[in-house]
Amino acid sequence: MAPDSNVSPEQTTATGHTPVISLRDAELRFGERVLWHDLDLDVAPGEFVAVLGPNGTGKTSLLKVLLGQHSLSTGSAQIDGRNVHAGNSAIGYIPQQRGIDQHTPMRGRDLVRMGIDGHRWGPGRFLKRRRHQVDELLNSVGARDYADAPAGTLSGGELQRLRVAQALANDPSVLLCDEPLLSLDIHHQKVVASLLHEQRVKRNTAVLFVTHEINPILPYVDRVLYIVGGHFLVGTPAEVMTTESLSRLYGSPVEVVRVGGRLIVVGGEAECVDHHVHDGDMTIERGAIR
Repeated sequence: MAPDSNVSPEQTTATGHTPVISLRDAELRFGERVLWHDLDLDVAPGEFVAVLGPNGTGKTSLLKVLLGQHSLSTGSAQIDGRNVHAGNSAIGYIPQQRGIDQHTPMRGRDLVRMGIDGHRWGPGRFLKRRRHQVDELLNSVGARDYADAPAGTLSGGELQRLRVAQALANDPSVLLCDEPLLSLDIHHQKVVASLLHEQRVKRNTAVLFVTHEINPILPYVDRVLYIVGGHFLVGTPAEVMTTESLSRLYGSPVEVVRVGGRLIVVGGEAECVDHHVHDGDMTIERGAIR
């Protein structure tokens, strides 16, 4: 399988639905540095696509293109058939887990409400309606029990549940997830991944999920976009996550192995190494990425 290829392009058209994310001949460069080029990608409603690759290959930059924060050098990018733009209510965004200062005067429900009216000032006219909507969102992610707790006292896993609810506030057709499992322990990685899967199935929401660690989301992933050194592969996990495919993509020997039901990618260029060690997880030695 050659780099810069769609392994199974028919997957996105099999349902007959118009893609909710569409990139055509897309290239992103900063000065002389090309992050990726000739990228064609269609993501169908309800599809879960993982975006993998070493640091600095343009994974987060891809999300920023779709958020209207970066402009493509060439090509086009559309959400729901319209050119990408900032402030698109069709997109829900879930960032990396980050803590909130314990003195911040904000409750869990206030964090969720920001997804509904964070762009407005004052209580507004529909306070009761918004409160009901917030309660429904809290229930949908299992966060009702700590809805009124100070946000700064919540755990990383609890905060990420609230951020999922916040991202779903406007019933988006697309969820863009920028390493939302980073800094979470394995238990909470699995909980948040399962929650995202549950919500995308329930709402038929497409998910584009940037990560260094595919294993917590592997049961839910339909396709993988793997980016390395300006080149990429697109296909199912079984097609992309193989020794042969990734060796061609990296241009050097790479081995994909299964250990205890987990995928581990060993090899690749030294400068592409990422180290992610989680409590209870195995340590990945230098020269390996996951």
